[in-house]
Amino acid sequence: MRFIVASAIGAALLLPPAVMSQAKEERFTGFAINMNSGPSTATVDFTVERWSTDAERASLLTILVEEKNPYRANEKMLKVLQDMPKTGYIRTQRTLAWDLKYARQTPLPDGARRLVLATDRPIGFREAVAQPRTTDYPFTIVEIRLNKNDEGEGKILAGTRLLIDKDKNLVLENYGQQPVRFNQIRRLK
Repeated sequence: MRFIVASAIGAALLLPPAVMSQAKEERFTGFAINMNSGPSTATVDFTVERWSTDAERASLLTILVEEKNPYRANEKMLKVLQDMPKTGYIRTQRTLAWDLKYARQTPLPDGARRLVLATDRPIGFREAVAQPRTTDYPFTIVEIRLNKNDEGEGKILAGTRLLIDKDKNLVLENYGQQPVRFNQIRRLK
């Protein structure tokens, strides 16, 4: 079963740049609730060391818009994303950190802001060898909305691929799973 999300997450890639100025490192923590395959929870920490540039954003968008075959588009985007410099990292309390390769923030009304983070999805040895259909879903996308006090909530979409639909909307397609709810997010001082 496929779960397709035409979401505001894609707006960070498709809307004109409204990125807030470059800032020093920011660290956050939150509580993730995964309802796929039985409920599980974890504390997720992430750090943004730098924000992605307009040129990095444009290089990813160009691939999605120009490549008509969604599989080739995702393969090309994965390669470009993996070659981008690190923007930060994400980890749970029980895992090693995984490099973030894309981080954008957009100001919202009343001093709030929206963050979109992206990286390649960790693929284990068995999955890499067996090459099941899940390897066609190589991205992890995180969308977060923070209020003016840098507290908020979001979603984590692990095992996602990106498509452009006939109306030129970004579509995030997950391999048979729901987004992970990301709650009680707060900035660490």
